[in-house]
Amino acid sequence: MSAYKTKGSVKERAELALNDDFLRKAVKFTTERLRIGKMNAAEQHGNWEEWRERGRQIRLHTIAHLDYYLNLFVENARANGVHVHFAPTGAEAVRIALAVAQSKAAKTVVKSKSMVTEELHLNHALQDIGVEAIETDLGEYIIQLAGETPSHIIIPAIHKNRYQIAELLSKEAGEALEADTTILAGFVRKKLREKFLEADIGMTGCNFAIAETGSMVLFENEGNARMVTTVPKTQITLMGMERIIPSWTDLEVMATLLPRSATGQKLTVYMSGITGPRRTEDADGPEEMHIIIVDNGRSNQLGDPEFQELLNCIRCGACLNACPVYRHIGGHAYGGTYSGPIGAVLTPALQKNVAEWDDIANASSLCGACYEACPVKIPLHDMLVYLRRRKVEAGHGKALETIGMRGFGTVAGQPGIMGAAVKLGQLGQRLVVRDGGIRLKVGPLKGWNKYRVAPTLAKRSFRQQWEALKRETANTGQTMDPVVKARMEAILKERAKGGGGRHG
Repeated sequence: MSAYKTKGSVKERAELALNDDFLRKAVKFTTERLRIGKMNAAEQHGNWEEWRERGRQIRLHTIAHLDYYLNLFVENARANGVHVHFAPTGAEAVRIALAVAQSKAAKTVVKSKSMVTEELHLNHALQDIGVEAIETDLGEYIIQLAGETPSHIIIPAIHKNRYQIAELLSKEAGEALEADTTILAGFVRKKLREKFLEADIGMTGCNFAIAETGSMVLFENEGNARMVTTVPKTQITLMGMERIIPSWTDLEVMATLLPRSATGQKLTVYMSGITGPRRTEDADGPEEMHIIIVDNGRSNQLGDPEFQELLNCIRCGACLNACPVYRHIGGHAYGGTYSGPIGAVLTPALQKNVAEWDDIANASSLCGACYEACPVKIPLHDMLVYLRRRKVEAGHGKALETIGMRGFGTVAGQPGIMGAAVKLGQLGQRLVVRDGGIRLKVGPLKGWNKYRVAPTLAKRSFRQQWEALKRETANTGQTMDPVVKARMEAILKERAKGGGGRHG
């Protein structure tokens, strides 16, 4: 278990992360590389925005008709010889997986990277019945040795540098290994090759499930998923119920959007389409295949106008790489399986537990970078605002914050009082401004000014500039540009209502 999950609040976990120089440097280096890679890949693609919109429409359509496409997928998968199971809860999904393992008298399970199995804590459940679960993705294998959870959807060990990894692998090897990526990867490859050959069961997640043929598709860069799905005699795939897409034609769009958004690649190194267990004419593959379709709170979002688009997510991790909060504190500070902007919304939405996760939605600047990065245009920044509202409506807001917001609403809703308050603030701030900023560390400014300097009020507010402009045009006899006038009046009207429109 990661050290960043020992404290109760996201603020406390973030404090630990901010004081960890290794973590901050490692996360910053890798997310910056991924973010730039994604931007370059999108630019080289040429018509990226058109493909984003096409991806969004595919996901919107699929989720709107999820019952139809799920039934079609199940019908076709069973026709292919697959044992399909439905799991309404996480506990039921775990029970089914354990039952399959026990029916095979399994001793070892090799796993490719799967966020659903992390969500279900399936490794621990397997260990409890005496089954060794071995992660075969390099990043997952590293954090498994460290006793930690993934801190990134795509790169689980993003928070570690090669020296920390060399220390972990040296303990496993029983000898000192040089902090060289080739040497370290070579050791893991040799170690895992033995595990592939010995394993009783191969376990995977699912990037996409194709309804028209009952097939499942895996994206990867290391080839370990292909080993997991071809060597063991039994395969278990755990699949979130929303992973469906209608056809192979739709996969072309997703296969373009996902790798570019995740790592900046045009395509992943391996993209495997699996349609049922091994046939007589096949050279390899499992003799028996099980797919466990997991709900675990996902159906709660269906029909919810504020959160249904969460199910559109294709788990690329682009929102994490773009988020200024995630890039400073990493994934473990979020406290759940999913981190970054998607985790800040998905975790409380899946669990419907406002009380337990009432602080996670505050781990955002609402800058909208996640929306701009998302290949299927999920408005995560809006959803974070909705979560904050639900938190307050459920009675979990802070008393001082509630009083402050009510006071602001009263002042902002009355132009005369707002103008007087601004003038008073402009005069009063002279007492605390130092070197062009407000550096006091008291009250609400304590947390903010611990890492930055609070900005001062402008010498002339927008309203003051507006009034000056009206007087100037009146005195000179000039006519104000009608477009500028209409826009400024609209801004004033919106501010008088205390609203801000759509964030981002």
